[in-house]
Amino acid sequence: MTSRLSQIKGKRFPCEEGCNPFAQTGRSKLQNQRASLNQQIIKEMRMRAGAENLLKATSNNKVKEMVLLELSYVNANLQLLMGQLEGLNSSVEVYQNSQETANIPLIALGLKETKEINFSTPFKDFILEHYSEDGNSFEDEIADLMDLRQACRTPSRSEAGVEMFAKYYGHLPLIETRFFSPNRQTGIFFTWYDSFTGVPVCQQNLSLEKASILFNMAALYSQIGTRCDRQTTAGLEEAISSFQKAAGVLNHLKETFTHTPSYDMSPAMLSMLIRMMLAQAQECLFEKIVLPGIANQFYSLMKMAQEAAKVSENYDQVHQSMIQTPIKDNVPFFWSTMSQVKTNHYRSLAHYFVASALLDHQLGPNDDEDKQEKTLSQVYDRLPEGRSPLDILKKKEERERIGKAHIRRAILGHEEALRIYGLCHHLNKLDILEEILKASHQRSLKKQSEHENEEQFADFTEMEVPATTKVKVTDFFQRLGPPSVFSAKQWWTPPRTIRLCPADRDLGFTLKGESPVQVVSLDPLCSAAADGLKEGDYIVAVGETDCKWLGVSDVMRLLKDIDGEGIDIQVVSVMESNPPMPTKSATFCGNLPKTYSMICLAYNDDDKNHKSRKVSKKSSFLSWGLKNKLKSASTLSLPTADHSGSQPWNKPCPTFPSSSSYNNNSVL
Repeated sequence: MTSRLSQIKGKRFPCEEGCNPFAQTGRSKLQNQRASLNQQIIKEMRMRAGAENLLKATSNNKVKEMVLLELSYVNANLQLLMGQLEGLNSSVEVYQNSQETANIPLIALGLKETKEINFSTPFKDFILEHYSEDGNSFEDEIADLMDLRQACRTPSRSEAGVEMFAKYYGHLPLIETRFFSPNRQTGIFFTWYDSFTGVPVCQQNLSLEKASILFNMAALYSQIGTRCDRQTTAGLEEAISSFQKAAGVLNHLKETFTHTPSYDMSPAMLSMLIRMMLAQAQECLFEKIVLPGIANQFYSLMKMAQEAAKVSENYDQVHQSMIQTPIKDNVPFFWSTMSQVKTNHYRSLAHYFVASALLDHQLGPNDDEDKQEKTLSQVYDRLPEGRSPLDILKKKEERERIGKAHIRRAILGHEEALRIYGLCHHLNKLDILEEILKASHQRSLKKQSEHENEEQFADFTEMEVPATTKVKVTDFFQRLGPPSVFSAKQWWTPPRTIRLCPADRDLGFTLKGESPVQVVSLDPLCSAAADGLKEGDYIVAVGETDCKWLGVSDVMRLLKDIDGEGIDIQVVSVMESNPPMPTKSATFCGNLPKTYSMICLAYNDDDKNHKSRKVSKKSSFLSWGLKNKLKSASTLSLPTADHSGSQPWNKPCPTFPSSSSYNNNSVL
């Protein structure tokens, strides 16, 4: 143990490095613009706060008129800045794979911005005052901590970036134990900007720092997921895993930090973000299943209908979350519109697959009648009165009538998706999305013109907490001693030197404990007691050997062979605690003290049913499996933005609810 401590002492840990903050990549430019906007927003908020205070303080009408004019100007500037920030959150194209030419874009979260923090002076002073050690001897450790935090501001978009977040997050409990006493403030302020509004939040405790690091870890996972090559199976599997991990981190954040005073980390917003990450994982699953092509068989087509409908159902839940108060006022309009487009698009695909199964395939004498009947009966909650699955399968006219109804629903759904696409100018920049929507619409029109296996359906809506959030770290300030004893919660006396001169090889006291060891059963007449040793003292050094991490056997070994001249030991004592101070930490928004509105904390659409919320009832598509190992003579390919046809736009998803947009004209 002694040799290990001697190696650590005086040796600086290798510092972490993030991406070059000046690199001119699309993502770095976007993040630099976000940081600049945050600074402008806080400047305008300070001006607005000053103008409002002046308006309350003055009784001069002319001054009031001037202040009101200034307020209107400031508010207009704030609106413009908020609009620009929303535009940055809508810039999804910079996060996509550079080779992406045939897939609908996915949404990635932007990283929260923070201010730099200098731990050097506060930590050095605290080490000197609290632990009675030279703070300057810990310059390397403090520098390593600051380097690690700085690197977390520009992480690489890879597992290495996630691991760096996890390392810093792992150090925060140790730092909190060492330096953040409940009885005194360190004077260190942690400032983080809201990802959606740009409003700054500032606190002196580490809760905001921990929560923000978790949010950025989830955001980085979402960026990794959008970057994956979705034209390969491996890329789609990585994307699915990344979005699941993003949802898992967000869920951990939601359950652990319930009162974080930043709106982007409120329970309601986190619930919506979790749903969005899981919906994107489900979409990538759909793409993975469809990637090799779809066999033009009854069972394969019905399976794909269920998969497409599952994606539609998930995005519909995301959209319903986004339009609820108070989320709708802060979520970018682009996000809400994109979720609507995907809801209609994938629902239309589900109708198309059902129509193809009914119109292109008839029940033959060699087909399994019971199997097809079971498959079709599980598609609907109920059939129109007087109709049964077997009647639809056996009667050609009835089969065609139901198939044509589905193809009409598919056409109407594609038209609705195109209409919604045209409402958002940010969506209009995504030419790939428009081409895919139009190709799907044309394919359904073509199908209409032509006709005036027991697998368990995969449901990728489970969250996965990545193992990297539990990474083990080495305490930067290990030389201070075990954090369970030498923490900011206990106040320590400066080290005292005691001279041990054994009489008849009896030291006059006994020791107990692991590390550090503690003096017990002290003989008040021994020489050590006369020199100032007290019961309850902790031995931190014997001679030149640091004993903070040594147990009783190691310390006794050092004391065993004391010569006649004796030896010096150093001990410290726990002082009586100071009167407890309020542990509540002030929160500052826009650099001004402000009470955080609890509406965004109390609201959680997971736990409440709102009477005003209107959600259309959907037909349930029960999970069923059909192990169909027959080889098909032909396959279907989904429409693609690649006009050469070399890249099939085919991918997987489970379940098929009926479209809520057409309840009035449903023929089923």
